[in-house]
Amino acid sequence: MFGRIGRSAVRHPWLTILAWLIAAIAAASLAPPLKAVSDQAEFLPSHYESVQAAKVQERAFPQQEQPASIAVFRRSDNGVLTDADKAEVTEIAAALDGAGLKKIKKVETGPQSISPKGEIALASIVATTKNPYDAELIESVKELRQKAKPLLEGTSLQMGVTGSAATALDTQESSGDTDAMIMMATLLLIVVLLALIFRSPLIAILPVLIIGLVFGVAVGLISATAELGGLQADASISSILIVVLFGVGTDYILFLLFRYREFLRQGRPPKEAMSEAVARVGETIASAAGAVIIAFLALLLSSLGMLRAMGPALAIAVAVTLVAALTLVPAVFSLLGTKAFWPSKAWRKQPKHGLAHRVGSLTARRPGGVAAVSGGLLAVLAVGVFSFTPQFDSTGSLPKDLESVRAMEDLQRGFSAGQSDPTWVIVEAEDGGRLEQSQIDAYAKKLGEAGLGQVTPAALGPGGDAAQIGVVLKHKPAGEEAIELVSGTLRDVAHDAAPDGTRVLVGGTTAVLADIQHATTRDYSLVFPVAGLAIMIILGLLLRSVVAPWYLMLSVGLGFTATLGSTVWLFQNVKGEQGLLFTLPVIVYLFVVAIGTDYNILMVARLREEIRGGSSPAEAVRQAIIHSASTIGAAAVILAGTFGVLLLAENTMLQQMGFAVAFGILLTAFVMALLLVPAVTTLLGDRAWWPGGRRSVPPAHDGPAGTADSGTPEPANSGTSGRI
Repeated sequence: MFGRIGRSAVRHPWLTILAWLIAAIAAASLAPPLKAVSDQAEFLPSHYESVQAAKVQERAFPQQEQPASIAVFRRSDNGVLTDADKAEVTEIAAALDGAGLKKIKKVETGPQSISPKGEIALASIVATTKNPYDAELIESVKELRQKAKPLLEGTSLQMGVTGSAATALDTQESSGDTDAMIMMATLLLIVVLLALIFRSPLIAILPVLIIGLVFGVAVGLISATAELGGLQADASISSILIVVLFGVGTDYILFLLFRYREFLRQGRPPKEAMSEAVARVGETIASAAGAVIIAFLALLLSSLGMLRAMGPALAIAVAVTLVAALTLVPAVFSLLGTKAFWPSKAWRKQPKHGLAHRVGSLTARRPGGVAAVSGGLLAVLAVGVFSFTPQFDSTGSLPKDLESVRAMEDLQRGFSAGQSDPTWVIVEAEDGGRLEQSQIDAYAKKLGEAGLGQVTPAALGPGGDAAQIGVVLKHKPAGEEAIELVSGTLRDVAHDAAPDGTRVLVGGTTAVLADIQHATTRDYSLVFPVAGLAIMIILGLLLRSVVAPWYLMLSVGLGFTATLGSTVWLFQNVKGEQGLLFTLPVIVYLFVVAIGTDYNILMVARLREEIRGGSSPAEAVRQAIIHSASTIGAAAVILAGTFGVLLLAENTMLQQMGFAVAFGILLTAFVMALLLVPAVTTLLGDRAWWPGGRRSVPPAHDGPAGTADSGTPEPANSGTSGRI
């Protein structure tokens, strides 16, 4: 099948290229824009308590006004506010209230907005929309900040705006041109590394142009699918798409170009060499892409809409990249022929494989020692995973000098940490009944006596069938302590003390995060095994073995824990971060397990080819490492580099993701694929290929042992031969 695909693309290159250009133009002009959603609360399933509480609260208190942001005032010398200062706070709030800002209903303050010690004053910024991430509201908060500057001149006051809308504004501005920066850094990295590997400007630039075209088609398909399927993309999906498409796309192009170059060295005509390269390496690329696609689609099983939206988007991107690797790439390079390598003549020379030869020989002679050292290194790095602390507070990833971050610190200096975002206890009468104020007041008193935090007076809804009670926690609403308190003690007390004939629901931001934590734990136990099982099936079909997929997945699982443990050590222990992105284990698992399996596929396919050709396990591992190291090494460095570009972002969570995936890819390639897997395969011998066993197939040696090309064409039907 792959031979037919390759021959078709090579025979009709202009038609193939034209089809891709038309697809890109159609995607750019017809597909709707990709939408982004930042509110994680919208991603939870409806059966979670916090979601149900929000629905009851919205129904029973339709006119309730919640501040979208809060203006925090303090003296420049951090001293106690004087009467004159308090009067100026009132005047500034009134001036901002009358500024006629779009989407801002009112700005108000009062005596109750002064902190107990008199150092901090607050002004509530109430919006006309309940969506704090509304684009016009965010712009209005930006204008409010500008209008406040002249009002503060000549006073002893400093003002900062914090809260949901202000944090969204700062996140947006701190990111700035993050996508553009990541795109440019990724392109530069790919061009430089390809130029160093092939010493050809054309090969350095062409993959970037090809993947750029694929990017346009993929984004168009993703946005169309999201529109038709009602899916919403997470705010960070564009950054992730860039690195996935360019990273994985470059990998697949490298797999093909290395094989193409080998056939050219044998003296084959360019078109024949490219057709044969697709025929030989197509199954490996398809298997590698299939593993990635299935792993991403496993995210559809997630409870979180954020991950459910990310999964199909990334799967579509990889599928489009796979089709391009098997059609567009052969078409372009078959037109150029050997001119693609200009001005370098290195493609004609036989590589020495010096380092790979030494590594292969060492692994062949001492497989037990190599397995022990490489496996031991991964195990040591994996120890850090036991200290993993999930971080749910998105503001914790922002630079500390942002206004919303500084203002929140000031607010927490004067008030309880939960002042800006209380937890809500909702009481709803069952069976259409009505609530009595005295009944709700008595319930609120019980909550106050539990010592969970400051309890606000109970408010009965206009319909009389629901009431709400605010609980101002002493802990930061998105902090670990608050989430643990709400998910455990607070909910237990609230439910146990519920008045007869009522249903009590605990909601608010902290409750949402507590439910997200529960949903994430549930996802770990479901998505991981499903993705792992699916990848094992793909490996079993490719290798025709029951044994090999097991130790391959066990090795990748060890690589996963080593990757996560290393990230914990770097960010939590060295950099002093409070925790790591709560979805990081899912992301690392899918990217490292799925994408990292590409290199295991390349290595084990070549091992199997050598074994089936009659080589002993020791000789097979030596030859496999010699002929696969350059491809795996080049692909891994480029792929790791594209994810490593995320380290340039100011957002700490993107930095964590970039390091974890990049480091995991390097571990997978250089420790697992080139050391651990060949060593274990050598130790297992023929048992690794059960029930397929040996079958006489001429190996695809490029010449005498340790040399490159012999010039002898390889049989076109050699199954997995030549996957390097």
